[in-house]
Amino acid sequence: MNDGSGLVFAYQLDGKGGGRQLTLDDLGSVDPGQGWVWAHLDATSPAARQWLQQQSGLDPFVVAALLSEMTRPRFSEVDGGALLNLRGINLNENAEPEDMVSIRIWVAGDRIISARLRRLKAVIDIAERIQKGSGPRHGGEVVAMIASRLLDRMEPTFRELDQAVDETEDAVVQEPDAVMRERIVEIRRRAIMLRRYIAPQRDALAALRAADFAWIDSPVRRSLQDSYDRLCRFAEELDAVRERAQIIHDELKNAMADRLNRNMYVLSIVAAVFLPLGFLTGLFGINVGGIPGAEVPEAFTWFSAALVVIVAVQVVVFRWLRWF
Repeated sequence: MNDGSGLVFAYQLDGKGGGRQLTLDDLGSVDPGQGWVWAHLDATSPAARQWLQQQSGLDPFVVAALLSEMTRPRFSEVDGGALLNLRGINLNENAEPEDMVSIRIWVAGDRIISARLRRLKAVIDIAERIQKGSGPRHGGEVVAMIASRLLDRMEPTFRELDQAVDETEDAVVQEPDAVMRERIVEIRRRAIMLRRYIAPQRDALAALRAADFAWIDSPVRRSLQDSYDRLCRFAEELDAVRERAQIIHDELKNAMADRLNRNMYVLSIVAAVFLPLGFLTGLFGINVGGIPGAEVPEAFTWFSAALVVIVAVQVVVFRWLRWF
């Protein structure tokens, strides 16, 4: 959808769910009274950066926020407008989902300007709905729909993470193995990275929901409330995943320690059994005169029988002592 000017897409909403597609040149001459204008820009494009800095008419602070490379979810009121940074799951090819993609949104008057550094499928979904005539009708619905679609895209990732915890827990219970530590560490890493953005995004939507803007009507406020509730649930699920992963890790350590102790116990019993046998065979194997039975042909048989009796006595004593 990018026409080479850094404009991913632009629409003037008709108030009925559809919109008229615009070019970057149209943005300076369009009549805002005919409907909300939404322009979505590629912040990596020099042309888009130049347009924002020189032709958009935005405050330099807002321009810097829209072009910033490192952002965390947040909401700010600037000169009667709303500056909103959100994050969505990275669904681009060969990308890690927890490496979340950011979108920066500026809402003021009858105009919305959003910018992204990487492709965000949730925004493309809304553009496709506008083309079909079932998209947002005004700026408030654009913001609410972006927030909602970002969460819709997150749902499968959270289900996969929860399923991974369940599978790892079952594997540790059935057959613990040291290699599972890497899987547990990976699960915790993903949960930590996701929560790093989920928590501030929840706070940003809470602040936006409580803001007093004309374009935040009752339906938009309810939608933002729903998105806020879902983010609260996501944050709680991530906390639960981290806690469960820690419990699974402790259980794995206990299982591995039990296995090691059991092996060491068996080796100790074997060593205890063969200790007197080794002493006797060593004693009778010295190469000096005076060894009893050296001249008796049946001495080896008697000695072997004595060793068997000693082992039997040891087993009885160990059982009586409850060593095994």
